[in-house]
Amino acid sequence: MGQTALLFDLDGTMLHSDPIHVQVFVDMMAERGLHVDEAFYMAHIHGRLNVDFFAEFLPDEPDLQGLSDAKEAEFRNRLPRPYPAMPGLADVLQLARAKGWKLAVVTNAMRPNAEAMLTAIGLRDYFQVLVIGEECARGKPDPMPYQTAMEQLGVAPSDCIVFEDSPSGLRAGRDAGAFVVGIRSSLDDATLRANGAQITIQDFTDPALSLVLAQTTGTAA
Repeated sequence: MGQTALLFDLDGTMLHSDPIHVQVFVDMMAERGLHVDEAFYMAHIHGRLNVDFFAEFLPDEPDLQGLSDAKEAEFRNRLPRPYPAMPGLADVLQLARAKGWKLAVVTNAMRPNAEAMLTAIGLRDYFQVLVIGEECARGKPDPMPYQTAMEQLGVAPSDCIVFEDSPSGLRAGRDAGAFVVGIRSSLDDATLRANGAQITIQDFTDPALSLVLAQTTGTAA
């Protein structure tokens, strides 16, 4: 076994940020005649790149990237600072640092948002590798963002554990060859498993996580 690496999605995995995103989409899409509620968000937006969603539902929008930038700027405006991290996350990161495991964030969030969220939850310093989906040739659900992180960390897929909460992210982690843990922040166990999770946890305090870390790293967690 090579060196273990933990790869984390950000929105909905490291912090429960979906409620902020939902409200921004509700407000912005209402101005464009599109009704968005939480069910619509989970079905059509959750885990996707903004531009992919806009291209599907706003085909006449002249500047997809500009609209995406405006949406994310509004998210940053509404993000409280500080903001709580997902329960138990800091303990997992401290464990990883103590054991010398490698760490990366792999997100479809744009870079200013990712930096803002990591700073808001006070955990930015744990991560040297931050892979942004829209900066890759293909974002999630394509495995490229996770493959990019693995390359930057110098680790094999078989030595990686991916933490994800969205169907697109789960599929990306699975197709990149990692062991995939689903976070039940927005979706249930069955939905997460159907999209590639090999196990699911409520958050990072879940007792099942210790077993996952012990079994997949060959060490006691």
